[in-house]
Amino acid sequence: MYEEQKTGAQNCGRRYVKVRRVDECDTLDELFTHCLPAFGGAYLRRIYQILDRAIGLGCPLTLAVAGPVTVSGQHQTWMIPLLETGWVAYLSTTDAVCYHDGHRSLEAYKSGPIHEVPIFCDDAALRDEGTIRVTDMAFDEGVLFDQDRFLSAVLAEPEFQRKMTGTELRFLLGKHYAAEERRHSVDPGLLSTCWRRAIPVFVGAPGDGSVFLNSMKLWAMRQAGLIPNYAFDLDLHAEVFEACAYHRWGLFDHPAHALGTVILGGGVPKNYNLQPEPALGQVLGLPNVRGYQFDVQIVTAPVTDGSLSSCPPAEAVTWGKVDKDTYLQTTESMQSDYSIVMPFLVKALLDNRRRYARMVEAEGEAAVFAREPNARGYLRAADGYRLFDTREELCERLTADVRQNRDWLLDTLRYPLAT
Repeated sequence: MYEEQKTGAQNCGRRYVKVRRVDECDTLDELFTHCLPAFGGAYLRRIYQILDRAIGLGCPLTLAVAGPVTVSGQHQTWMIPLLETGWVAYLSTTDAVCYHDGHRSLEAYKSGPIHEVPIFCDDAALRDEGTIRVTDMAFDEGVLFDQDRFLSAVLAEPEFQRKMTGTELRFLLGKHYAAEERRHSVDPGLLSTCWRRAIPVFVGAPGDGSVFLNSMKLWAMRQAGLIPNYAFDLDLHAEVFEACAYHRWGLFDHPAHALGTVILGGGVPKNYNLQPEPALGQVLGLPNVRGYQFDVQIVTAPVTDGSLSSCPPAEAVTWGKVDKDTYLQTTESMQSDYSIVMPFLVKALLDNRRRYARMVEAEGEAAVFAREPNARGYLRAADGYRLFDTREELCERLTADVRQNRDWLLDTLRYPLAT
Protein backbone atom coordinates (compact mmCIF):
# COMPACT_ATOMS: atom_id res chain seq x y z
CA MET A 1 0.00 0.00 0.00
CA TYR A 2 2.76 2.41 0.91
CA GLU A 3 6.24 3.12 -0.44
CA GLU A 4 8.83 4.79 1.79
CA GLN A 5 10.54 7.90 0.38
CA LYS A 6 13.87 8.89 1.96
CA THR A 7 15.53 10.91 -0.79
CA GLY A 8 15.38 14.31 0.92
CA ALA A 9 15.13 15.82 4.37
CA GLN A 10 11.54 16.93 3.86
CA ASN A 11 10.49 13.55 2.49
CA CYS A 12 12.24 11.42 5.09
CA GLY A 13 9.85 8.83 6.42
CA ARG A 14 6.97 9.75 4.15
CA ARG A 15 4.80 6.88 3.00
CA TYR A 16 3.48 7.38 -0.50
CA VAL A 17 0.21 5.72 -1.40
CA LYS A 18 0.41 2.95 -3.98
CA VAL A 19 -2.87 1.25 -4.82
CA ARG A 20 -3.98 -1.68 -6.94
CA ARG A 21 -7.01 -2.16 -9.15
CA VAL A 22 -9.65 -4.39 -7.62
CA ASP A 23 -9.72 -6.55 -10.73
CA GLU A 24 -6.02 -7.25 -10.16
CA CYS A 25 -6.68 -8.70 -6.69
CA ASP A 26 -7.12 -12.44 -6.32
CA THR A 27 -7.70 -12.57 -2.57
CA LEU A 28 -9.43 -10.60 0.18
CA ASP A 29 -5.98 -10.09 1.73
CA GLU A 30 -4.88 -8.24 -1.40
CA LEU A 31 -8.12 -6.26 -1.45
CA PHE A 32 -7.76 -5.17 2.18
CA THR A 33 -4.08 -4.41 1.75
CA HIS A 34 -4.08 -2.56 -1.58
CA CYS A 35 -7.58 -1.21 -2.25
CA LEU A 36 -8.52 0.66 0.92
CA PRO A 37 -6.17 3.66 0.79
CA ALA A 38 -8.10 6.36 2.63
CA PHE A 39 -10.86 7.53 4.96
CA GLY A 40 -13.11 4.84 6.46
CA GLY A 41 -11.52 2.22 4.24
CA ALA A 42 -8.10 3.00 5.70
CA TYR A 43 -9.43 2.32 9.20
CA LEU A 44 -10.63 -1.06 8.01
CA ARG A 45 -7.27 -1.77 6.35
CA ARG A 46 -5.38 -0.95 9.53
CA ILE A 47 -7.65 -3.16 11.64
CA TYR A 48 -7.12 -6.03 9.23
CA GLN A 49 -3.35 -5.55 9.22
CA ILE A 50 -3.18 -5.41 13.03
CA LEU A 51 -5.20 -8.62 13.31
CA ASP A 52 -3.02 -10.26 10.67
CA ARG A 53 0.08 -9.29 12.63
CA ALA A 54 -1.29 -10.39 16.01
CA ILE A 55 -2.41 -13.76 14.66
CA GLY A 56 0.85 -14.27 12.81
CA LEU A 57 2.82 -13.66 16.02
CA GLY A 58 0.78 -16.34 17.76
CA CYS A 59 -0.71 -13.86 20.22
CA PRO A 60 -3.80 -15.14 22.10
CA LEU A 61 -6.86 -13.01 21.41
CA THR A 62 -9.75 -12.11 23.66
CA LEU A 63 -13.11 -11.22 22.14
CA ALA A 64 -15.63 -8.73 23.58
CA VAL A 65 -19.02 -8.69 21.86
CA ALA A 66 -22.01 -6.53 22.70
CA GLY A 67 -25.23 -6.71 20.73
CA PRO A 68 -27.68 -9.39 19.63
CA VAL A 69 -25.25 -11.64 17.77
CA THR A 70 -27.12 -14.84 18.60
CA VAL A 71 -30.60 -13.52 17.78
CA SER A 72 -29.35 -12.38 14.38
CA GLY A 73 -27.40 -15.56 13.61
CA GLN A 74 -24.07 -13.75 13.36
CA HIS A 75 -22.55 -16.24 15.78
CA GLN A 76 -23.00 -18.98 13.18
CA THR A 77 -21.81 -16.95 10.18
CA TRP A 78 -18.49 -15.54 11.40
CA MET A 79 -18.12 -15.86 15.18
CA ILE A 80 -18.01 -19.64 15.55
CA PRO A 81 -15.64 -20.03 12.55
CA LEU A 82 -13.35 -17.53 14.31
CA LEU A 83 -13.50 -19.48 17.58
CA GLU A 84 -12.73 -22.73 15.75
CA THR A 85 -9.31 -21.45 14.65
CA GLY A 86 -7.87 -21.73 18.16
CA TRP A 87 -6.85 -18.06 18.15
CA VAL A 88 -9.34 -16.86 20.80
CA ALA A 89 -8.54 -17.47 24.48
CA TYR A 90 -11.79 -16.28 26.05
CA LEU A 91 -14.97 -14.34 25.38
CA SER A 92 -16.71 -11.44 27.12
CA THR A 93 -20.35 -10.82 26.22
CA THR A 94 -23.84 -10.27 27.66
CA ASP A 95 -26.35 -12.45 29.48
CA ALA A 96 -28.78 -11.77 26.62
CA VAL A 97 -26.38 -13.26 24.07
CA CYS A 98 -26.26 -16.45 26.17
CA TYR A 99 -30.04 -16.51 26.62
CA HIS A 100 -30.98 -16.05 22.95
CA ASP A 101 -28.34 -18.60 21.94
CA GLY A 102 -30.73 -21.35 22.99
CA HIS A 103 -33.70 -20.44 20.79
CA ARG A 104 -32.72 -22.50 17.76
CA SER A 105 -32.58 -25.73 19.75
CA LEU A 106 -36.03 -25.45 21.34
CA GLU A 107 -38.34 -28.35 20.53
CA ALA A 108 -41.13 -26.14 19.18
CA TYR A 109 -38.84 -23.87 17.15
CA LYS A 110 -36.09 -26.14 15.82
CA SER A 111 -37.18 -25.39 12.23
CA GLY A 112 -36.17 -21.77 12.74
CA PRO A 113 -37.40 -19.34 15.41
CA ILE A 114 -36.16 -16.10 13.84
CA HIS A 115 -37.60 -14.22 10.87
CA GLU A 116 -36.85 -10.88 9.24
CA VAL A 117 -39.00 -7.75 9.52
CA PRO A 118 -38.54 -4.17 8.30
CA ILE A 119 -36.75 -1.88 10.75
CA PHE A 120 -39.47 0.72 10.28
CA CYS A 121 -42.70 -1.21 10.61
CA ASP A 122 -45.92 -1.16 12.63
CA ASP A 123 -44.67 -2.24 16.05
CA ALA A 124 -48.11 -2.00 17.57
CA ALA A 125 -49.35 -4.54 15.02
CA LEU A 126 -46.40 -6.79 15.84
CA ARG A 127 -47.27 -6.57 19.52
CA ASP A 128 -50.89 -7.47 18.79
CA GLU A 129 -49.82 -10.60 16.91
CA GLY A 130 -47.35 -11.61 19.61
CA THR A 131 -44.18 -10.83 17.66
CA ILE A 132 -41.08 -9.42 19.36
CA ARG A 133 -38.62 -7.37 17.30
CA VAL A 134 -34.88 -6.83 17.68
CA THR A 135 -34.05 -4.26 14.99
CA ASP A 136 -34.84 -6.27 11.82
CA MET A 137 -34.94 -9.69 13.51
CA ALA A 138 -38.19 -10.98 15.01
CA PHE A 139 -39.60 -14.03 16.78
CA ASP A 140 -42.82 -15.21 18.35
CA GLU A 141 -43.34 -14.31 21.99
CA GLY A 142 -43.73 -18.01 22.64
CA VAL A 143 -40.01 -18.45 22.00
CA LEU A 144 -39.27 -16.53 25.19
CA PHE A 145 -41.74 -18.53 27.26
CA ASP A 146 -40.26 -21.80 25.97
CA GLN A 147 -36.72 -20.56 26.59
CA ASP A 148 -37.70 -19.58 30.14
CA ARG A 149 -39.17 -23.03 30.79
CA PHE A 150 -36.04 -24.68 29.46
CA LEU A 151 -33.73 -22.52 31.58
CA SER A 152 -35.81 -23.02 34.72
CA ALA A 153 -35.65 -26.79 34.26
CA VAL A 154 -31.89 -26.67 33.66
CA LEU A 155 -31.12 -24.38 36.61
CA ALA A 156 -33.13 -26.65 38.90
CA GLU A 157 -30.87 -29.61 38.04
CA PRO A 158 -28.69 -30.97 40.88
CA GLU A 159 -25.39 -29.90 39.25
CA PHE A 160 -26.42 -26.23 39.55
CA GLN A 161 -27.26 -26.34 43.27
CA ARG A 162 -24.09 -24.72 44.53
CA LYS A 163 -22.11 -21.51 44.36
CA MET A 164 -20.13 -21.19 41.13
CA THR A 165 -18.54 -18.67 38.82
CA GLY A 166 -20.42 -17.36 35.82
CA THR A 167 -17.92 -19.15 33.59
CA GLU A 168 -18.97 -22.44 35.24
CA LEU A 169 -22.64 -21.55 34.78
CA ARG A 170 -22.19 -20.88 31.08
CA PHE A 171 -19.97 -23.94 30.63
CA LEU A 172 -22.72 -26.16 32.07
CA LEU A 173 -25.37 -24.29 30.10
CA GLY A 174 -23.35 -24.89 26.93
CA LYS A 175 -23.38 -28.61 27.71
CA HIS A 176 -27.18 -28.59 27.98
CA TYR A 177 -27.54 -26.50 24.81
CA ALA A 178 -25.31 -29.02 23.01
CA ALA A 179 -27.54 -31.89 24.11
CA GLU A 180 -30.64 -30.12 22.77
CA GLU A 181 -28.87 -29.31 19.50
CA ARG A 182 -27.92 -32.94 19.01
CA ARG A 183 -31.41 -34.06 19.93
CA HIS A 184 -33.04 -31.79 17.36
CA SER A 185 -30.30 -31.97 14.70
CA VAL A 186 -29.61 -28.23 14.60
CA ASP A 187 -26.30 -26.49 14.03
CA PRO A 188 -24.12 -25.81 17.09
CA GLY A 189 -24.63 -22.51 18.85
CA LEU A 190 -22.22 -20.22 20.65
CA LEU A 191 -22.25 -21.67 24.17
CA SER A 192 -22.13 -25.27 22.99
CA THR A 193 -19.11 -24.39 20.83
CA CYS A 194 -17.40 -22.73 23.80
CA TRP A 195 -18.25 -25.77 25.96
CA ARG A 196 -16.66 -28.19 23.48
CA ARG A 197 -13.56 -26.02 23.17
CA ALA A 198 -13.35 -25.06 26.88
CA ILE A 199 -13.44 -21.35 26.00
CA PRO A 200 -14.40 -19.33 29.11
CA VAL A 201 -17.39 -17.02 28.62
CA PHE A 202 -17.56 -13.97 30.89
CA VAL A 203 -20.62 -11.79 31.47
CA GLY A 204 -19.84 -8.62 33.40
CA ALA A 205 -23.48 -7.76 34.14
CA PRO A 206 -25.10 -11.13 34.87
CA GLY A 207 -28.18 -9.58 36.47
CA ASP A 208 -28.99 -7.72 33.25
CA GLY A 209 -30.49 -10.59 31.26
CA SER A 210 -33.00 -13.39 31.20
CA VAL A 211 -30.73 -16.28 32.17
CA PHE A 212 -30.42 -14.67 35.59
CA LEU A 213 -34.08 -13.61 35.60
CA ASN A 214 -35.01 -17.28 35.52
CA SER A 215 -32.65 -17.93 38.41
CA MET A 216 -34.38 -15.10 40.26
CA LYS A 217 -37.72 -16.85 39.66
CA LEU A 218 -36.48 -20.04 41.27
CA TRP A 219 -35.00 -18.06 44.17
CA ALA A 220 -38.33 -16.24 44.63
CA MET A 221 -40.21 -19.54 44.58
CA ARG A 222 -37.92 -20.85 47.31
CA GLN A 223 -38.43 -17.68 49.35
CA ALA A 224 -42.20 -18.08 49.00
CA GLY A 225 -42.08 -21.72 50.06
CA LEU A 226 -43.19 -23.01 46.65
CA ILE A 227 -40.16 -25.23 46.16
CA PRO A 228 -38.09 -26.87 48.92
CA ASN A 229 -34.66 -25.76 47.83
CA TYR A 230 -32.73 -23.71 45.29
CA ALA A 231 -29.03 -23.27 46.06
CA PHE A 232 -27.54 -21.83 42.87
CA ASP A 233 -25.51 -18.68 43.45
CA LEU A 234 -22.93 -16.71 41.48
CA ASP A 235 -19.43 -16.21 42.86
CA LEU A 236 -18.53 -12.88 41.29
CA HIS A 237 -15.29 -12.54 43.24
CA ALA A 238 -13.99 -15.83 41.88
CA GLU A 239 -15.13 -14.99 38.35
CA VAL A 240 -13.30 -11.65 38.24
CA PHE A 241 -10.23 -13.32 39.76
CA GLU A 242 -10.42 -15.99 37.06
CA ALA A 243 -10.37 -13.31 34.34
CA CYS A 244 -7.29 -11.82 36.00
CA ALA A 245 -5.64 -15.25 36.08
CA TYR A 246 -6.12 -15.62 32.33
CA HIS A 247 -4.58 -12.19 31.70
CA ARG A 248 -1.63 -13.16 33.90
CA TRP A 249 -1.29 -16.38 31.88
CA GLY A 250 -1.10 -14.42 28.61
CA LEU A 251 1.54 -12.02 29.91
CA PHE A 252 3.80 -14.41 31.82
CA ASP A 253 3.08 -18.05 30.91
CA HIS A 254 2.23 -18.05 27.22
CA PRO A 255 5.24 -17.94 24.85
CA ALA A 256 3.97 -14.74 23.19
CA HIS A 257 4.04 -12.88 26.54
CA ALA A 258 1.30 -10.65 25.18
CA LEU A 259 -2.43 -10.54 24.52
CA GLY A 260 -4.58 -8.99 21.84
CA THR A 261 -8.22 -8.01 22.06
CA VAL A 262 -11.01 -7.60 19.53
CA ILE A 263 -13.79 -5.34 20.81
CA LEU A 264 -17.09 -5.30 18.94
CA GLY A 265 -19.52 -2.77 20.35
CA GLY A 266 -18.92 -1.30 23.77
CA GLY A 267 -20.57 -1.29 27.16
CA VAL A 268 -19.92 -3.85 29.87
CA PRO A 269 -18.39 -6.57 27.64
CA LYS A 270 -15.72 -4.09 26.55
CA ASN A 271 -14.90 -2.91 30.06
CA TYR A 272 -14.87 -6.43 31.48
CA ASN A 273 -12.38 -7.41 28.79
CA LEU A 274 -10.11 -4.48 29.63
CA GLN A 275 -10.22 -4.51 33.44
CA PRO A 276 -7.81 -7.39 34.28
CA GLU A 277 -4.77 -5.12 33.82
CA PRO A 278 -5.79 -2.49 36.39
CA ALA A 279 -7.07 -5.28 38.64
CA LEU A 280 -3.67 -6.97 38.57
CA GLY A 281 -1.42 -3.92 38.59
CA GLN A 282 -3.36 -1.18 40.37
CA VAL A 283 -5.59 -3.12 42.78
CA LEU A 284 -3.53 -6.25 43.52
CA GLY A 285 -0.26 -4.35 43.09
CA LEU A 286 1.55 -6.99 41.06
CA PRO A 287 4.69 -5.85 39.20
CA ASN A 288 5.38 -5.79 35.46
CA VAL A 289 1.72 -6.07 34.46
CA ARG A 290 1.01 -4.69 31.01
CA GLY A 291 -2.15 -4.05 29.08
CA TYR A 292 -3.09 -5.47 25.71
CA GLN A 293 -0.38 -5.26 23.07
CA PHE A 294 -2.95 -5.43 20.26
CA ASP A 295 -6.33 -3.71 20.51
CA VAL A 296 -8.79 -3.29 17.66
CA GLN A 297 -12.34 -2.14 18.16
CA ILE A 298 -15.34 -1.50 15.95
CA VAL A 299 -17.98 0.66 17.61
CA THR A 300 -20.80 2.94 16.48
CA ALA A 301 -20.48 5.42 19.37
CA PRO A 302 -18.72 8.71 18.43
CA VAL A 303 -15.65 9.48 20.49
CA THR A 304 -17.22 12.72 21.74
CA ASP A 305 -20.10 11.07 23.61
CA GLY A 306 -17.96 10.47 26.68
CA SER A 307 -18.91 6.83 27.09
CA LEU A 308 -16.66 3.84 27.58
CA SER A 309 -18.08 2.42 24.36
CA SER A 310 -16.56 5.22 22.33
CA CYS A 311 -13.16 5.64 23.99
CA PRO A 312 -10.28 4.63 21.68
CA PRO A 313 -7.33 2.44 22.66
CA ALA A 314 -5.20 5.55 23.19
CA GLU A 315 -7.46 6.58 26.08
CA ALA A 316 -7.16 3.07 27.52
CA VAL A 317 -3.36 3.55 27.48
CA THR A 318 -3.74 6.21 30.20
CA TRP A 319 -5.44 3.60 32.40
CA GLY A 320 -2.76 1.01 31.66
CA LYS A 321 -5.27 -1.25 29.89
CA VAL A 322 -3.35 -1.02 26.60
CA ASP A 323 0.43 -1.18 26.27
CA LYS A 324 1.84 2.36 26.07
CA ASP A 325 4.99 1.28 24.23
CA THR A 326 3.24 -0.31 21.24
CA TYR A 327 -0.20 1.27 20.87
CA LEU A 328 0.68 3.64 18.03
CA GLN A 329 1.45 0.67 15.79
CA THR A 330 -0.83 -2.03 17.21
CA THR A 331 -4.20 -0.44 17.98
CA GLU A 332 -7.07 1.03 15.99
CA SER A 333 -10.68 2.05 16.58
CA MET A 334 -13.16 2.19 13.73
CA GLN A 335 -16.56 3.83 13.94
CA SER A 336 -18.83 1.35 12.20
CA ASP A 337 -21.47 -1.33 12.69
CA TYR A 338 -19.40 -4.48 13.19
CA SER A 339 -22.06 -6.63 11.54
CA ILE A 340 -21.07 -4.98 8.24
CA VAL A 341 -17.35 -5.70 8.35
CA MET A 342 -16.75 -8.78 10.53
CA PRO A 343 -17.81 -11.37 7.92
CA PHE A 344 -15.25 -9.94 5.50
CA LEU A 345 -12.47 -9.61 8.09
CA VAL A 346 -12.95 -13.15 9.37
CA LYS A 347 -13.20 -14.55 5.86
CA ALA A 348 -9.93 -12.86 4.86
CA LEU A 349 -8.14 -14.20 7.95
CA LEU A 350 -9.52 -17.71 7.39
CA ASP A 351 -8.42 -17.54 3.74
CA ASN A 352 -4.90 -16.69 4.91
CA ARG A 353 -4.96 -19.65 7.26
CA ARG A 354 -6.13 -21.96 4.48
CA ARG A 355 -3.42 -20.66 2.15
CA TYR A 356 -0.70 -21.32 4.74
CA ALA A 357 -2.11 -24.79 5.38
CA ARG A 358 -1.90 -25.61 1.66
CA MET A 359 1.71 -24.42 1.62
CA VAL A 360 2.60 -26.65 4.57
CA GLU A 361 0.91 -29.60 2.95
CA ALA A 362 2.95 -29.09 -0.22
CA GLU A 363 6.32 -28.06 1.26
CA GLY A 364 6.39 -29.05 4.93
CA GLU A 365 6.34 -26.89 8.06
CA ALA A 366 10.06 -26.13 8.25
CA ALA A 367 10.28 -24.60 4.79
CA VAL A 368 7.06 -22.62 5.08
CA PHE A 369 7.70 -21.30 8.60
CA ALA A 370 11.18 -20.16 7.57
CA ARG A 371 9.85 -18.29 4.53
CA GLU A 372 6.50 -17.17 5.99
CA PRO A 373 6.92 -16.52 9.75
CA ASN A 374 3.25 -15.58 10.09
CA ALA A 375 2.25 -19.11 9.08
CA ARG A 376 3.25 -20.48 12.48
CA GLY A 377 0.82 -18.22 14.34
CA TYR A 378 -1.97 -18.74 11.85
CA LEU A 379 -1.56 -22.51 12.06
CA ARG A 380 -1.39 -22.78 15.85
CA ALA A 381 -3.33 -25.74 17.24
CA ALA A 382 -7.00 -25.44 16.30
CA ASP A 383 -7.94 -27.08 19.60
CA GLY A 384 -7.17 -23.72 21.18
CA TYR A 385 -6.02 -22.92 24.70
CA ARG A 386 -8.84 -24.66 26.63
CA LEU A 387 -8.36 -22.21 29.47
CA PHE A 388 -11.50 -23.33 31.28
CA ASP A 389 -9.90 -26.74 31.77
CA THR A 390 -6.88 -25.16 33.49
CA ARG A 391 -8.68 -22.41 35.41
CA GLU A 392 -7.94 -23.88 38.85
CA GLU A 393 -4.21 -24.14 38.18
CA LEU A 394 -4.05 -20.63 36.70
CA CYS A 395 -6.02 -19.18 39.61
CA GLU A 396 -3.65 -20.87 42.06
CA ARG A 397 -0.66 -19.26 40.32
CA LEU A 398 -2.28 -15.87 40.73
CA THR A 399 -3.11 -16.64 44.36
CA ALA A 400 0.58 -17.38 44.93
CA ASP A 401 1.44 -13.96 43.47
CA VAL A 402 -1.09 -12.32 45.78
CA ARG A 403 0.37 -14.14 48.78
CA GLN A 404 3.86 -12.99 47.84
CA ASN A 405 2.64 -9.37 47.67
CA ARG A 406 1.39 -9.53 51.27
CA ASP A 407 3.03 -6.39 52.67
CA TRP A 408 1.90 -4.11 49.84
CA LEU A 409 -1.66 -5.41 50.00
CA LEU A 410 -1.96 -5.10 53.78
CA ASP A 411 -0.78 -1.50 53.54
CA THR A 412 -3.64 -0.70 51.16
CA LEU A 413 -6.17 -1.50 53.92
CA ARG A 414 -5.15 1.57 55.92
CA TYR A 415 -6.91 4.87 55.22
CA PRO A 416 -7.86 7.73 57.57
CA LEU A 417 -11.63 7.35 57.33
CA ALA A 418 -13.89 10.14 58.56
CA THR A 419 -15.62 9.47 61.90
